[in-house]
Amino acid sequence: MSRPHRDGAPRATVRLQLHKDFTLDHARAQVDYYADLGISHFYLSPVTRARPGSTHGYDVVDHGEVNPELGGEPALRALADALRARGMGILLDIVPNHMATHWDNAWWRDVLTHGRHSAYADWFDIDWHDPDPWLSGRLLAPTLGRPYLAALQNGDIRLTWDEAGQIYVIEAGGRYPVAPGTLERQAVPAQTLAAHDPQTEAGRAALHALLSRQHYRLAWWPTAADQINWRRFFEISDLAGVRVDRPEVHAAVHALVLRLYAEGVIDGVRIDHIDGLAQPAMYCRRLRADLRHAGQQGGRAQPEPYIVVEKILAEDEALPSGWQTDGTTGYDFMEDVNAALHDAAGVAVLEQGWQAFSGDSRTPSEQLEAARRLMLARHFSAENAALVRVLARLARLDPSTCDCPPQSISRALVPWLVAFPVYRTYGEGGSATRADLAYCQAASLRGQRIMEDARQEPDEAADRIADRLLGWLALPPGADDTPESARLRRRAQNRLRHLTPPLAAKALEDTYFYRRGTLLSRNEVGASPYVHALAPQPLHERLMRRAQAHPQALLATATHDHKRGEDVRARLAVLSEMPQPWLAFAGSWVARAAVLDADARGPAGPVPQPGDLYMLLQTLVGAWPPALAPTDADGVHAFCERVGQWQTKALREAKLDSNWYVPDEAYEAACGAVLQALSRAARSPAGGTASHGLLRDVAQWAGRLTGPGMLNSLAQATLRLTAPGVPDLYQGTDRWDFSLVDPDNRRPVDYAVRRAALQATDPGMLASADPAIWQDGRIKQALVHRLLALRAERNELRRGTYHPLAVEGARAEHVIAYARRGSRGATLVMAARACAARMTGTAPDGAPPAHGRIDATWWRDTRIQLPANLTTAGLRDALGNLALPASTRTLAVGDLLRTLPVAVLVSR
Repeated sequence: MSRPHRDGAPRATVRLQLHKDFTLDHARAQVDYYADLGISHFYLSPVTRARPGSTHGYDVVDHGEVNPELGGEPALRALADALRARGMGILLDIVPNHMATHWDNAWWRDVLTHGRHSAYADWFDIDWHDPDPWLSGRLLAPTLGRPYLAALQNGDIRLTWDEAGQIYVIEAGGRYPVAPGTLERQAVPAQTLAAHDPQTEAGRAALHALLSRQHYRLAWWPTAADQINWRRFFEISDLAGVRVDRPEVHAAVHALVLRLYAEGVIDGVRIDHIDGLAQPAMYCRRLRADLRHAGQQGGRAQPEPYIVVEKILAEDEALPSGWQTDGTTGYDFMEDVNAALHDAAGVAVLEQGWQAFSGDSRTPSEQLEAARRLMLARHFSAENAALVRVLARLARLDPSTCDCPPQSISRALVPWLVAFPVYRTYGEGGSATRADLAYCQAASLRGQRIMEDARQEPDEAADRIADRLLGWLALPPGADDTPESARLRRRAQNRLRHLTPPLAAKALEDTYFYRRGTLLSRNEVGASPYVHALAPQPLHERLMRRAQAHPQALLATATHDHKRGEDVRARLAVLSEMPQPWLAFAGSWVARAAVLDADARGPAGPVPQPGDLYMLLQTLVGAWPPALAPTDADGVHAFCERVGQWQTKALREAKLDSNWYVPDEAYEAACGAVLQALSRAARSPAGGTASHGLLRDVAQWAGRLTGPGMLNSLAQATLRLTAPGVPDLYQGTDRWDFSLVDPDNRRPVDYAVRRAALQATDPGMLASADPAIWQDGRIKQALVHRLLALRAERNELRRGTYHPLAVEGARAEHVIAYARRGSRGATLVMAARACAARMTGTAPDGAPPAHGRIDATWWRDTRIQLPANLTTAGLRDALGNLALPASTRTLAVGDLLRTLPVAVLVSR
């Protein structure tokens, strides 16, 4: 299969989530729709064989096979053929960091069977020398649903055999092999099973003795946090880290990918969880070289492979140079654009309101540090202890620390880890980058302050360790290092790089963002807890850096990992423009909701915390479907069911009043009672009750925010489709996306409706006076379609330089304006920000107004200065029939944004 000519990066991608109910054949059925929309590449979730029934594909069991549940390799090739016929391609998500610990994983199964003598024993990051004799030479298998003895007595663990007579261990979490020579088999398998029957005392003893001879230790699943002796993906104990830094592992993991690239089936890759790899920079360079080499096979060189990495960047952190990638998958862009939609002054007022609801006046830094300390103590204590053990051995080699016990090392290390400001360090070959040193120095300074603030008495040993941590964890071995101390220093730094990414992710994204409810639109993957809003100038600076460093990185505003759909966030951002009215309403609503169903709970029943109810209210108002009426009983019930799934996850991720280890079902039920009452209120024909009032108020406030939120959404879409980079469209977000966290954000997409709407789109739709196209999302689809077509027409939108435009006047801070310039022309982009609440004509029932107008008089004297050598005489409106002045160097914003919150002008 030949690959058509392309100029490098994709023009625009669409992310599609594949699983058994949406296979490669289902994706092929949508090729024409996305081609007509303007997409150039399908950006597919992992296609390698995964655990049976996987809904995401990241639990890989075989890197060398296309998942049969998705249709296998024939279906992938058929999809590639269909795409090539429309001049399109494939970007493939690959998972080099981890694999599922499932029976179907032949590598892992072999390790379970043969232990450290397995041919794959070193393919996974397993500590075969655990200091615990119970685990030495064995690996922990924390899959039991209850403690080991209880599981044994209950019959959860037993022997069984397959059609070939092979006997193996089975339990609720999976299947395990029996090591050769450890089982004395009877004449027939049934007799062997009877001798190990857990229903009898003798059988349990025999089964326990058999299990003690295996290369694994079955254990209750919560013990993983304290005892795991192999690297996991984050804290997920059924995903094992793969040592892709080993050449033979790298070759095995990527053989299929390289073959598909060499044969023209795919054009590039998206690398999942790059921070999990031991040496990300070396890995990326090796993969690019491998793809280049594969692309040269067959006598004809293929175009340069497109490579992006999934990377969360902290505030002001840059993707390390020298990786030879095209950039990130776009979480950083999602954060920048999301912040730009918010009003900083309003967020400050909302912060005061949140402190009143939550009763917590700690700063974001203090709250995040508390979350990191919790994660270290409760969820990553095994990983922390492993690092302490290495440092303890290193300390023994140094006369200044040889008498410091491991406990003092831990007392110094924990504050250091709590204060570490980014995901990880990236130095190679024992060296440290300048950025690594800066981040480690910051951790040292802040860590020592944390130690001092918490200290009740002198701790001289911990102080000595704290003084050495920077050198041990950041600096390469020096002239004074012995070979052993140099080896231990490198090992400690490697341990650190495998610990800090999951610590950062789980503490921020999956704890702090579920605890802090100032404004849920700012709680998103990739967001900074310290940035409340972004004014135009810093946004321009970030986009200019993007244009210079990684001009072909992906631009995302929605992903398979997002916590709220892009249009939920855009709607909630409007609250930063009206904080006082919102807080007055929210205070009343939360107080009424707190006493709802008090009689049913009884005096001893738990009462929902005000902070949890406030976050529930934001979710209800932010995700309320535009067409949903509070009297639509079935619609309200379905919506409350969706929100209920979010609520359970939110309460457990927050780890305050409930958690995943020991869920407080009574408290969860008390919070869920509010949603149940709202659902009942919609079904009751008579109003007047407290729950009717709560439901009515939610619908009214959602309606109040709907129109302004749509303005923000269109501005967000316009920036994504015109800024430097490759715009990525998450499945279904070509129309309104009011989804919540997974699995809600992976619901089926109604393609029939989208196809019909696209076929009926006409050039004048963006200027249409029909409110219906706003309510059902056709206005957004039409804008996406037009701007994607413009990207195909205008080279400067794909390869041009980026130039901020000067904005002057009273409302200059409410306009984002820039030019994309190339050798053949220019495209000018203007978008309103933090002013959606000024829109005019909102209907009492919340229906969006025609055109989504922002009051033209509000803009007053605000004007945009055109770039040099351009006047209005050389420009035309790319979105509709906007009339431009005859010949002038400035444009009045009130005229430009008269019918839409955005304007796009192109040179003739």
